Amino acid sequence: MMSDLPLDQVRTLLAVVDEQSFDAAAAVLHVTPSAVSQRIKALEQRTGRVLLLRTKPIRLTSSGQVLVRFARSLAQLEQDALAELGLDSSGTRTLSIAVNADSLATWFLPALPDTPGICFDLHRDDQDHTAALLREGLVMAAVTAAPHPVQGCTSVRLGRMRYRAMASPAFIARWLSDAPLPASLPAAPLIVFDRKDDLQDRFLRALTRRRTFTPIRHHIPASESFVDAVAAGLGWGMIPELQAASRGDALMELAPEKPLDVPLHWQQWKLDSSALAAVAAAVARGAKDALR
Repeated sequence: MMSDLPLDQVRTLLAVVDEQSFDAAAAVLHVTPSAVSQRIKALEQRTGRVLLLRTKPIRLTSSGQVLVRFARSLAQLEQDALAELGLDSSGTRTLSIAVNADSLATWFLPALPDTPGICFDLHRDDQDHTAALLREGLVMAAVTAAPHPVQGCTSVRLGRMRYRAMASPAFIARWLSDAPLPASLPAAPLIVFDRKDDLQDRFLRALTRRRTFTPIRHHIPASESFVDAVAAGLGWGMIPELQAASRGDALMELAPEKPLDVPLHWQQWKLDSSALAAVAAAVARGAKDALR
């Protein structure tokens, strides 16, 4: 049973996952790397399951994910209890949150509450993949495109982030002026955030009714740099309205009548944590002001 698990071994598993090495976990826990290894082996023997894949980066098995979720919940409840009792010598509680890059670059940071004693550990990933970090136990909350709650989580709709297909005037003159957009755009260079980013392909499918495209693709894995690359004429791309408005005449919209909306949701563990509840309320207020 879960109550029979040695808590020092469970906490050690969490430290290894967070620090991504046995040596780093040992430094955090103030023990030797050998002790960390022995605790993980003992926990695996006790559960009869392989919990970690000793790869780079370290990966959890499905059984390991269950225990890490338990360990992180336990750590948060312990921090909350100590803070309420006034016994937390550090005075801080750490909240791990996954958020997509475009939210991080626009509305999310201003929405976070400036609350003494709360530290944020933000994990950036595509909005279609942040829910996986919840499932794996790596974060306690996430801004995600997934509406259905991960097991053990609640889900609240935040709003819609609207994207528009945009390019520089010079790019349009060079690549898109000789034929209608459905004919010219599939052959024009485009910019994607990373290999998880399918917004441009989704727009092309809606525009042309085709399924596959093989244009030149530039990978620019930073939100502001992505917009800079579009403004510089490197390619066209889907840009959040919240970012496009500040660029003025440097960007032109390709199809004003065809915006692309991405619904965003806030998912968090079902955890009675005052710190997590305060952050969730602040994020909901920020999203209400910024999103559609």
